[in-house]
Amino acid sequence: MAKSDEVFVGAIDQGTSSTRFLVFNTKGQVVASHQCEYENHYAKAGWVEKSPEEILGSVETAVAGACRRFNSLGYETSQIKSVGITNQRETTVAFDAETGKQLTNAIIWNDVRTKDVVRRLIDEAGSSTRFAATNGLPITTYFSAVKMRWMLENVPEVQAARERGTLRFGTIDTWLIYKLTGQYVTDVTNASRTMLMDIKTFQWSAECLEFFGVKAEELPEIRSSAEVYGTIGEGRLEGIPVAGCLGDQQAAMVGQSCFDPGEAKNTYGTGCFMLFNTGDKPIFSKNGLLTTVGFQLGPKATPKYALEGSIAVAGSAIQWLRDKIGLIASPPEIGLLSDSVDDNGGVYFVTAFSGLFAPYWRDDARGCIVGLTQYATRGHIARATLESVCYQTHAILDAMRKDSGTELRRLRVDGGMTSSEQMMQIQADILNIEVVRPEMLETTALGAALAAGLAVGVWKDESELRQVAQSNVTAYWTRISDDKRAEMLKGWEKAVERSLDWA
Repeated sequence: MAKSDEVFVGAIDQGTSSTRFLVFNTKGQVVASHQCEYENHYAKAGWVEKSPEEILGSVETAVAGACRRFNSLGYETSQIKSVGITNQRETTVAFDAETGKQLTNAIIWNDVRTKDVVRRLIDEAGSSTRFAATNGLPITTYFSAVKMRWMLENVPEVQAARERGTLRFGTIDTWLIYKLTGQYVTDVTNASRTMLMDIKTFQWSAECLEFFGVKAEELPEIRSSAEVYGTIGEGRLEGIPVAGCLGDQQAAMVGQSCFDPGEAKNTYGTGCFMLFNTGDKPIFSKNGLLTTVGFQLGPKATPKYALEGSIAVAGSAIQWLRDKIGLIASPPEIGLLSDSVDDNGGVYFVTAFSGLFAPYWRDDARGCIVGLTQYATRGHIARATLESVCYQTHAILDAMRKDSGTELRRLRVDGGMTSSEQMMQIQADILNIEVVRPEMLETTALGAALAAGLAVGVWKDESELRQVAQSNVTAYWTRISDDKRAEMLKGWEKAVERSLDWA
């Protein structure tokens, strides 16, 4: 095939600390990419925010860089047939419909400024799970509705826009699609993370809107994850349709081809997120998990549901060791340090910087390192950091087993932390199941690209998507005894107890 005949699909991967644009060929291989890193703002303890305009700027920078690389290879930008978007979920933007400008900084998903609002709402509701049968979620600081409520109560510009009737809320996907195409939409996966969507009807719930104080006209239209939402109006990608949209964890689910019930993936990024495909019917957790929409690959496609467990702090703990403590100079060093010791030396690190997510759901927890003695070294702390993510993954997997009645035998993994051989072996040791890492680690961006390509006919159906998504894998199996595993898990539970009741 001549270069001029080839077709490609682009993916905007807008994450918590960086934005990337990647161009994939029809085999699912990355042909060109560019990453733009940025820092969030921490105005007060527990606050995490970022200017939506700066996020948009990072997208423009990433797109320009990748397109320059793509063009340098002899390709024309017009050969990119569609663009998919995958994004940090729950992060909430408020903007003005008349000006198109932000009204305040975006509140990032792991921000906990809303904890007082949450406690007040739980008291009013009578239970944190009052609306779980409708929206699949507990009332916590994590989800978008409480961030919207906080803005309505505390930001004069948001209050004024409501009075004018020009207030618009959205998650990051909505903001980007609006700025790129002028269309005010979201997809079912992102909408399912707001606490405002009825996960059975895929419409905004009147009951939830009334309770959280948000108006329907202040929210975008809910669409499927794979359809043409609009055409990019200017810039390097002018004239190309935006045709795929999934929250980052659901995009990784598609990118790992978890299309069938019983398949699960875990993404190790800034946070850590495990999704378990439950098919075309939602399972409502009795063990602290979330019920969410997995994907809907087309307006007429059957939506698929998932159980999800989330860990607030994963890769960000390694960044903390590097940037705030100075224990390591670069992320890869943590694996080498971890390898310098045989075990954790009795040291446990509960990385509850902003509370504990599933299945604990304790916003009063705070980070702690316990079990320190004079024997402890940098290596033990490094290993305890990696183990912390693995223990929390074990807790989520155990809850999924109980809720689904299914014994998971294999966990598909992706994300930056999976490049660490040490991390993957520790995870297999603690889970005592096969841990499978694909050769192609860009599964989140690939998922968005697959959805966008499906919508415009680059790929025909789910079976073709599965062929593209599957690649060579590396498998890890446990190397420790059952007694050793039980001892490690017992120590972790004791450490979790020590982290509670701090805030």
